[in-house]
Amino acid sequence: MGVLAAVLSVIFLTSCTSAVGLQTTAVNGEPIQGGIVHIGTDLDLNPATFYTGQITHTGLVYDTLTRYNPDSLEPQPSLAKAWELSPDGRTISLDLRDDVTFHSRRPLTSEDIKFSLVNYSDPKNSGQLARVAQAITSYDTSDTHRIKLHLDEPINNLFDLFDIVPIIDHETADQLKTGEQYNGTGPFRFIEWLPGSHAKYEANKSYWGGSPNIDGVEVMIVPDKKTQFAQLRSGQVDITAAQPRDAEALADHTAFRTVTLEGTSNITYLGVNVAAAGLDDPRVRQAISLAVDRDRILNEVYRGRGQSATLPWPQYSPAFDASTQNPSRDVARARELIAEVGSLPEFPISVPSNSPTLQTAVEIISSDLAEIGIQTKIVPTEGTTMTSQLINGAYPGLWVYSHTFSQYNPSTLVTAAFPFNSAKNSSNFLDAKYSSDVTQAWRIPDPNSSEAIEAYKALNQDLLDHNFVIELTILNSELITAGNLQGIQWDKRGLYDLSKAYFTQ
Repeated sequence: MGVLAAVLSVIFLTSCTSAVGLQTTAVNGEPIQGGIVHIGTDLDLNPATFYTGQITHTGLVYDTLTRYNPDSLEPQPSLAKAWELSPDGRTISLDLRDDVTFHSRRPLTSEDIKFSLVNYSDPKNSGQLARVAQAITSYDTSDTHRIKLHLDEPINNLFDLFDIVPIIDHETADQLKTGEQYNGTGPFRFIEWLPGSHAKYEANKSYWGGSPNIDGVEVMIVPDKKTQFAQLRSGQVDITAAQPRDAEALADHTAFRTVTLEGTSNITYLGVNVAAAGLDDPRVRQAISLAVDRDRILNEVYRGRGQSATLPWPQYSPAFDASTQNPSRDVARARELIAEVGSLPEFPISVPSNSPTLQTAVEIISSDLAEIGIQTKIVPTEGTTMTSQLINGAYPGLWVYSHTFSQYNPSTLVTAAFPFNSAKNSSNFLDAKYSSDVTQAWRIPDPNSSEAIEAYKALNQDLLDHNFVIELTILNSELITAGNLQGIQWDKRGLYDLSKAYFTQ
C-alpha cells in the first residue's frame, strides 16, 4: 500500500469510528430539531413502477384516504376524516379533510380522490389492487370535500385499497409519468432526483399532520446490500433494510438499533410457472414443496427470525389455520412422486442478483431438489427484470422472491397480489374452483365472520393442492438505524413514516 493510500485509509477509519462514537454518545441524548435522514436502498425511483416498487418514496411524499395501524385492520382517518357505508355494502361516502393542500399549494378535492382510484385501477399502471379498484363502478364528486363510491357487488377489502393507494394530484399526473414532478400531500416534498445516485426531499412545513421535526430526507441509491451495511456502520446512512446476519451482528451494538416492523409480514416463497414444461404436472409441484427444507432456510438464512410455513398467513390472520400451516418435509414421498413422473428437464430458478439473503436461500433449495432428482440452474436476475417477469408471468421456470399483502384481509392477497391473483397471476395458474373460492370469500361482508373463516379453509386447500406458490418463511420486515435516530413509524404495508422522526445528541 502506498503512503497516500495508507493515510487515506487511516482518515477513513478514523472518521467512521468518530461517526459511530457520536451515535453511541447520542443514543440517550436530548431530542434536537432539524437534520437530514439518509436512507440507503437499492431501489431507485422509476416512474414506470410508481405503484409497485417505490415504497420509500411513496411513504414520504403521499398520503392515503385511510390508514391502518400496524397492529390492526380497523381503518383510521387520514385524508378522509369520516365515512359511511350503506347497509347493502354497495355505497360508501367519505368526508375529506378541508385543510389539506398538495405541495404545489393547490387544495385537495374529491376529483383528486376519483382520479387517483381510477388511475390505479388501470391495468397498464400495474397496481396490485387494481382488481379491487375496478369494483368501484361510479363516483359522485359533486361536493368538493365529499366523495361517494358505488359498487355493483359488496366486497370486504375496500379499506385495504384505501390504505394502499397514494392520492396524487390530477393536474400534474402527466409529469408524474415522466418523473419530472411528484406532487403529493405528504410530510415531505420532492426536491430532486439524480438517477442512480439519490433523491432528495424537504420537510413540508405546511403538512396537515404537523410539520416534521427533521429538515428533510435523502434517499441514497446503493445497489449492493453489503455496501449499504458498510455505509450504515460508517455513519453515511441512517436507515437501511436489515439483512438477518447484519441485524444479528449489531444486536448488542448501542450505536445502532434494529427496528422490527411489526404487522408487516414479509414472506419468502418459491414461485412456479405452471406453463413451463415439467412444472405443469401437479405431482412435480407437490414433490418440490415436500422436498424443500423450510426450517433450514429459516434458521440458516433468516437466523430464526420468523416462522417456516406452507401457507401465507401470519398467526393474527383470520385465514390462519394451525393444522395446515406447519410444514412437513417428506423426501421419501417427494422421490416417489418424481419416480411416477419420470424424466424432467433442468429447471431454471431466478433470484434477485442484489439479494445475498435470497441467493443463500436458493442454494439450499437447489440442493434440496437435487436430493430428489430434480436438476436446477440458478439464474441471478436484475431487480427490474424480476419485477417485470413477476407482473407479466414471464419467469422461465421457478423463482425465489418475497411478497407481502398477507397482513391485510385475506381476500386482498388472492384478488390482488401478483403471485396469487385468481384472474391473472405470475404462475399462469388458472383454475375454475380457485377462482370461485376467491370470489366467494371476497363477497362475504365481514372478513372475520365464521362464514368467512370457512371460505378461507377452501382457499387454503386450493393453495396446498396446486402448489403454484410454495411458501417458505414468514417474517416481519426489519430496519437497522443509527442509534440516535428516534421516532420512526410505519404503516401496515411497511412504508416508512418519518413525520415524527427526530435525532438526539
